[in-house]
Amino acid sequence: MRVRSYERTTRRLIRCLATAITVAATLGLSPVGTAQAGSPSCADGWQADVLAADLGGLENLESDGHGGFYVSGLIRGEILHITDNGQVTPVLTGLEHPAGLRLIGEDLYFLTGDGTTPNGGGTLSRLHLPTGEVTVLLPNLVQPNGLLLLPDGDLLISQLSIPWPPVGISRYRPATGEFILAWSPVQRPNGLALSPDHQSVITGDILTSQLLRIPLNAPDQPTPIATVQDGLLPVLDDLDITAAGLAFVTGDYSGSVYQVDTTTGTWCTLATGWTTPQGLFPGRPPIGPTSARLAPDPTTGTWSLYVTSIDGTLRRLRPPPSLDLTPSFVR
Repeated sequence: MRVRSYERTTRRLIRCLATAITVAATLGLSPVGTAQAGSPSCADGWQADVLAADLGGLENLESDGHGGFYVSGLIRGEILHITDNGQVTPVLTGLEHPAGLRLIGEDLYFLTGDGTTPNGGGTLSRLHLPTGEVTVLLPNLVQPNGLLLLPDGDLLISQLSIPWPPVGISRYRPATGEFILAWSPVQRPNGLALSPDHQSVITGDILTSQLLRIPLNAPDQPTPIATVQDGLLPVLDDLDITAAGLAFVTGDYSGSVYQVDTTTGTWCTLATGWTTPQGLFPGRPPIGPTSARLAPDPTTGTWSLYVTSIDGTLRRLRPPPSLDLTPSFVR
């Protein structure tokens, strides 16, 4: 039943995006881009391996701080824990399309209702890991997707509202319960990451394929910093950013992972071909990587890039020795 619901929602999303593409072209907005023959590649020197597979459609991940990860299973409605040696344990089940995850101390914050709550009903909840107690903090969110922890302890929530009206990015303060709906009115936001200077956040617009910079002190003034022109609609999903300003962005529909310089706007393809065949979801395009996270690599003692995909795979990408993947924000 969950899969059929997801298919219906996704088909509706595709129709809405197709209409929006036409509108964008008519209005002269930044182009999504046409298929490019031989998009720039920066895959040399990277090594990829699979840490876990066959886990159902994965949407997001969060490091546990000990070499393992929590992952959200969008299709099966569950949160799983994966140890550094690949052992998988269910943490929560019976959830409605869980999405963004963030760990604060012993509490795992998570979103539900991704893509299925255009009229509200999504949630932000807190799981206290030692006791297993779940507390619903925000009960009526519209299509919550991405989740980001800021240095001051606040959480940002991207709300992917299609077809209309857009909600943007909301802000929640766990310490007080204060909630600011539509803190930033940026349209069609998905993943969220903190800039190296900690003065702004970066998000992707899934329609224009742009990365946008949103100042924390002026959230109503987003500015585009890069456009990934890879095919008709790569659908930029989650991302993470290094301290040097390199963003690693997943392309849900393109099946690719991109490296983007947030200073110059230049981009290249780090990995590609990570798509789920149409046979798994009849009537919809193949989809692939959904989330990227920079985290410690217990084997090398440095940082690696970890990527979830809708095919139920958690992959680790180790960079060339010369590339430092220290993230922009280390707790």
